[in-house]
Amino acid sequence: MRDFHLPGRSPVLAANGMIATSHPLAAAEGLSILKSGGNAVDAALAAAVLLGVCEPQMTGIGGDLFALVKPAGTDRIEALNGSGRAPAGLDPERLRDDGAEKIVSGTPASITIPGAVDAVCQLADRHGRLGLDRILAPAIRYFEEGVPIAPRVAFDLAGITTGTNDAFAAHYLKDGRPFGTGETFALPGQATVLRRIANEGARAFYEGDIADDMLAAAAAIGGTHTAADFAATAADWGTPVSGPYRDLELVEHPPNGQGATAILLAGILSHFDMAALDPNGAHRIHIHAEATKLAYAARNRILADPDHTARLDWMLSPDTAASLAGQIDMARASDGPTALREAFHRDTVYVAVVDRDGMAASLIYSIFDTFGAKVASPKYGILLHNRGSGFTLEKGHPNEAGPGKRPMHTIIPGMTRKDGTFDMTFGVMGGQYQASGHGHMLVNLCDHGMDPQAAIDAPRHFAIDGRLDLERGIGDDVAQALADKGHKVTRPSGPIGGAQAIRRDRTLGCLVGGSDPRKDGCALGY
Repeated sequence: MRDFHLPGRSPVLAANGMIATSHPLAAAEGLSILKSGGNAVDAALAAAVLLGVCEPQMTGIGGDLFALVKPAGTDRIEALNGSGRAPAGLDPERLRDDGAEKIVSGTPASITIPGAVDAVCQLADRHGRLGLDRILAPAIRYFEEGVPIAPRVAFDLAGITTGTNDAFAAHYLKDGRPFGTGETFALPGQATVLRRIANEGARAFYEGDIADDMLAAAAAIGGTHTAADFAATAADWGTPVSGPYRDLELVEHPPNGQGATAILLAGILSHFDMAALDPNGAHRIHIHAEATKLAYAARNRILADPDHTARLDWMLSPDTAASLAGQIDMARASDGPTALREAFHRDTVYVAVVDRDGMAASLIYSIFDTFGAKVASPKYGILLHNRGSGFTLEKGHPNEAGPGKRPMHTIIPGMTRKDGTFDMTFGVMGGQYQASGHGHMLVNLCDHGMDPQAAIDAPRHFAIDGRLDLERGIGDDVAQALADKGHKVTRPSGPIGGAQAIRRDRTLGCLVGGSDPRKDGCALGY
C-alpha cells in the first residue's frame, strides 16, 4: 500500500470493464464505448484514433499500429501487424552512393507507407462489435471541434517552430509557434478523412484523393512513393511470441517489432535474485542495465522485417538468456551495443482495455519521432511518419533498407498469462526504451510485489547509446555508485517513457489498472 502522506496515484479497481490511456478524453470516450455495449477492441480503437488530436506529436492516421487481442472465452492471443512498408522505389544503394550513412528523419527515405488505418479497419471487422461509425464518432467530433492542449503535450511541443514542409506549419503550429497548455487544437481536415473511412473503409484512405494528398506531400520533397504503394498496404494477422518470467508468461508481438528483445531481457533477468535487491538501488539498476545492453545488442543484429529475421529462435531460447546472464560482471559496466539509429525518441501512444466478457486489447500506435517526418499533407493535414529511420544502411544487414520492406519497430504491445490464462494487458511507451521498460515492469510486479500503478510509478533507468539515463527519482548516492561501476550516468531532460496496464486480480475478482503520471492520462473502469 502506498504512503497516503505523499503525492501519488492509487490503482484503479473495477468489476466490469476498464481502459487505460495517456489522455483523459480518450480514456473517457473509451469507457463510454464499453458502457454502451462495445467491447475491448471497439474501446481501444475509439481511444487510439482520438489520441491523434489529443497527442498529435505522438500519433496519427499517417502512422503505424501493432495490437495483441485476446478474444472473449479463450486465452488464445492474436497479433496484428499494422506497420507499413518502404515504397517500391526505395534504393539503398543509391542512398549510399549519395553519401548517406543513415536515414535521416524528414528525408524522403524516412517515410514508409502508413499502416495504421488498414489495421484499425481489420480490427473493427474481425473483433469489433459496434462498427466503424460508432467507433470513430468521438474522434470525428474532437478532430473537428478541437481539444485543449494538455500539460504533457505542451511540454513535448515546446520549441517546435518549423517542419519539413509548409503544410506542417499550417496544420500543427499556431502563428508559427507551438500550441500551449489550454489552447484549442483541431484537425478538421482529418475529421473529413475519418468520416470517409467510417463510411467507405480503408480503401477510402489508401486510394483516391486522400492518398493523392499524401502522395503530393511526399513527392514535393523528392519521395518515390506511388499510388500502387498505398493501394498495396495491408495489415497482417499472426501469432505472438512468448517466454517465461517467474510464474508469468510474457506475450509479445513478433518481428518486425522488438518484442523478442523484451523476452530475451526478461530471460536474462530471471537468473538473478532481483527480489533480494532494493528496487531503486544500484545493484538492481546495474543488472538491468547490463541485461539491456546484451538484449539490445542481439536486437540490433537480428530483428528486422519478418521475412528477413532469421535467428528469432536463438533470441527466444532459454539457453541464450542463460549464456548472456553469465557474461554480466557485477562490479563493472560493459560497453553498450552499436546504436541502430541515432535519435532516441519517445513518441508513441498506448491503450490497454479489458471488457466485462474477458476480451483484452493491447494496442500501440505511433508516428515515430515527434510529429513523425514533420511532413503534412496539404489538404487534410495528415502527418507522414518517419519509421523508415528505423532501417540501417549497412549492406547485407537483415534490417537494411529496401523496397517493400518493413523496418525494425520499437513499438510493442504486451500481455501476460499465468498458468495459461490471461493475467494482464500492458504497454510501455518511449521508443527504444520499450523492451527495457517491459522488463522493468515485470521485475516490479513479480519480484517486488507492486501493483500495476506502483510498478508504473517507480523511477526508471535506461542504458542506451553508451550512457545510463536515470530519472530524478533515483537518488544521487545511487547515481554515484553506478558511476563507480563505470556507467556514464546522465539525467535526461524529460521523463523516460510512459505506461498503461490492466491486470485481472484473481484473488480479489476484479480488474486493477494503472496509468503513468508521466503522461496526462488515467485508468477508468466501471
